[in-house]
Amino acid sequence: MAYRVVVVGGGIAGLSAALRLSDTMGDIRITLVERSARLGGKLRTGDIAGRTVETCAETFLAREADDPGGAPSAAVRLAHRVGLGDALRHPSTTAAALLADGGLRALPGGTLMGVPADLSTLDGLAGPVDPAADADRGGPVLATGADVAVGALVRERIGGAVVDNLVDPLLGGVYAGRADDLSLAVTMPGLARACREERTLRGAVRLALSRRSPAPGPVFATVDGGLSRLVEAVATATGGLEVVHGRPVTALAPAGAGWRLTLGPTRDPRTLEADAVVLAVPSHPAGRILAGVSEAAAAEVGTLDYASIGLVTMVMPPGALDGTGLDGRSGALVPAVSGHMVKAVTVFSTKWAAQPDGAVLLRTSIGRYGEEEALAPDDASLAALAHEDLAAILDMPLAAPLATEVHRWGGALPQYAPGHLDRVAAARAALPGTLALAGAAFDGVGIPACVRSGEAAADRVRAALGG
Repeated sequence: MAYRVVVVGGGIAGLSAALRLSDTMGDIRITLVERSARLGGKLRTGDIAGRTVETCAETFLAREADDPGGAPSAAVRLAHRVGLGDALRHPSTTAAALLADGGLRALPGGTLMGVPADLSTLDGLAGPVDPAADADRGGPVLATGADVAVGALVRERIGGAVVDNLVDPLLGGVYAGRADDLSLAVTMPGLARACREERTLRGAVRLALSRRSPAPGPVFATVDGGLSRLVEAVATATGGLEVVHGRPVTALAPAGAGWRLTLGPTRDPRTLEADAVVLAVPSHPAGRILAGVSEAAAAEVGTLDYASIGLVTMVMPPGALDGTGLDGRSGALVPAVSGHMVKAVTVFSTKWAAQPDGAVLLRTSIGRYGEEEALAPDDASLAALAHEDLAAILDMPLAAPLATEVHRWGGALPQYAPGHLDRVAAARAALPGTLALAGAAFDGVGIPACVRSGEAAADRVRAALGG
């Protein structure tokens, strides 16, 4: 008799779980339940004025960050598995800038997400620092198993100016959050491990950097034609996949040795029976679904909060960025302390490929955690404000865009508070093996992290089923 597994959530984590189950269990029926009308979650390719653009995630790590052998990342392995290995493309440049002292400056080298190994490399970028604050205090920087907010650690050991002007914008570019709120163990696991061995923060940075792969090759990758191709290819490669769209899971309860799922809407519910379930959904819906199974697990996962973001893509006339400090660069990061609403800008036409007509294709990112009011204006107003703020960042008039597109992602990015990994471990320990958690809500942002999370969830339920 075939096992039946239900995967809840059609983002890349849920899809990766479904494919892994299909690949590793011979006799299995897989049903994927996605409350929206499309698969892919935050992987979505669109267009602006006939030009292909990503409307949310636009790239992924090509290698495992902390693997000294430079192993291909989980996302690269997935692309090869579904026949897209030859479609992988790499940026033309990743030389980004940072707004500092009223102008755009190159990001300093020798740092780990802005945390320096050598204070001299900062070149005054973050103001004066006191080297004595990072002295050896008789033991490792962090105790075994300890976690701390990135900002708290760096402020104590190196200084608040480094946090505000360097670490915060770099973390904000990835998580749309603040360094003072984000877990070191989740956002910089390699540094967290090194901090449990080294007696100074700068020594821990040096150790973490030394453990990174020295292998040559590109750091980032994407799929030619857009990341939606990866979504479609994974769904197609998952043999016998049944997809249910437009029905959120409203309840989950034990049913014999397996599970019964109730799918909305409430006026027309549908039930599914399953031997195992993978929950690959954000924290709040995961908490609601788990409430009928384990109150302890629901409480642990339901506390995670999210930041919402708005992405304004613009097609600018040729030469629009000449002389701005952005010409020739992949983009720029903007510290929150600068007072600007735009937190980052990516120049697609430089980072990936020049436009045939010479137009400049760029995207500004708006929205930091706790600043949802920045996203209150309607689309036309938000696009105008982004254009105005970008001109202020560049400190020069900026030509009017030829076209704009606004994409909003409510609850886009998890905000991992210190202790997140312990909370997730406690939630998983409270659940039977036939119920697994996957996705960014649990195991980190980024496409490779989500792919690994989905595959691990599949392995968990397979083991529980004896497959």
